[in-house]
Amino acid sequence: MASIHFTRRASLLAALSAALLAGCTQMPAAQQAPVVPATASQHELDTARFAQLDAAIDAAIGEHKLPGAVLHLERNGVVYEKGYGLQSYEPGAAGVTPDTVFDAASLTKVIATAPSVLVLAEQGKIDLDARLVQYFPECASGGKQAITIRHLLTHTSGLPSGLPPTPAWHGSAAAHALACSLPVTNPPGTLFRYSDVNYVLLGQLVEKVSGTTLDQFAQQHIYTPLKMVDSGFQPLKRFQPGQIAPTHKSPEDPNQRAPHGDVASGQLLQGVVHDPTARRMDGVAGSAGLFTTARDLARYARMLLNGGQLDGVRILSPNSVRLMTTPQSPAGIEAVRGMGMDINSPYAVRPRGTVFPVGSFGHTGFTGCILWIDPNSHTFYVFLSNRVYPDDKSNVLPLYTQLGTLAAQAALGFDYATVQPIAMAR
Repeated sequence: MASIHFTRRASLLAALSAALLAGCTQMPAAQQAPVVPATASQHELDTARFAQLDAAIDAAIGEHKLPGAVLHLERNGVVYEKGYGLQSYEPGAAGVTPDTVFDAASLTKVIATAPSVLVLAEQGKIDLDARLVQYFPECASGGKQAITIRHLLTHTSGLPSGLPPTPAWHGSAAAHALACSLPVTNPPGTLFRYSDVNYVLLGQLVEKVSGTTLDQFAQQHIYTPLKMVDSGFQPLKRFQPGQIAPTHKSPEDPNQRAPHGDVASGQLLQGVVHDPTARRMDGVAGSAGLFTTARDLARYARMLLNGGQLDGVRILSPNSVRLMTTPQSPAGIEAVRGMGMDINSPYAVRPRGTVFPVGSFGHTGFTGCILWIDPNSHTFYVFLSNRVYPDDKSNVLPLYTQLGTLAAQAALGFDYATVQPIAMAR
């Protein structure tokens, strides 16, 4: 069954602030955040847009573009959150609610890997403009000597978009050897190419300089202090399969080639990472592997909008937030990225919609996930879905545009025409 939650956080009630910021987190009744009717007089969100958002998502579900989804829209403490549809198309499938855990795919890059790198930079353990070979001398061949950590974070390294699946390989060490063997196709700093290889290497950099794996580091330095209680890698260690939206079902016919060649005939991916590279790395990669909920991502978004802290707990310095969310791409490259977040690359057009200005930022995930934040209007939205179920063939990009546009239009009284253009080069 669909679940809906609409609140306004009462900033003057300090005793309730943690509960209110956590949105729909399940707590004893006495600790539940107060629920109040949504009215236009609250001067934050236009409630008329809610029905339009519902209709757009319900239409996509009706067309079998995706089995289910969760939407979280928020501005200055006013929240609209709802679950839609079912976890799958199978008879008796469970309904999606705000408690449903989703495979966040490439949101991993900006919710786990980039912030972990920036935390380590704050600690003086990583120099963001140092060369990759300073940390990994074994990566010195094939024109990679000039790649810097900044190049990896902004997808300007010149490395290919992904690791090849053949010959068959398994494990982080094999992934590292393969990444280090790849030559650049363009001189570092001269071209934008979105690349999982960049973030595989960054995840391994976190492990090398911290002495702990990426999943453990992110848990210790991001999710636990931020009270992102549902977030992490390898979710079957914490959740039952039924709490997690499935992403892929391999054909039963063993002679039929599955889109993911390493998935057994008839296998259901439910709590097992959808991304094949991350799956070959046992579910923990800098490029993919994170599972999360909409309410956890909402806490992360609030932290960024609040300059790196939430509920009195600092996760990132204001400078790290700036590096992650404002233009950091090398000069002369048209696609604009922060050290993590997308700002104005070709991948930003759909989730940004037609109203949010360039200077808003966010990221998407292949499984059907969006986090998009506008610091000007203090509006953000989270969309989690499993549009890849069962065969990766569904296209929801038009829905992304609708969601981004309606989310921006929901910001009551904000004139986007007054937003100053951002500087397009650092």
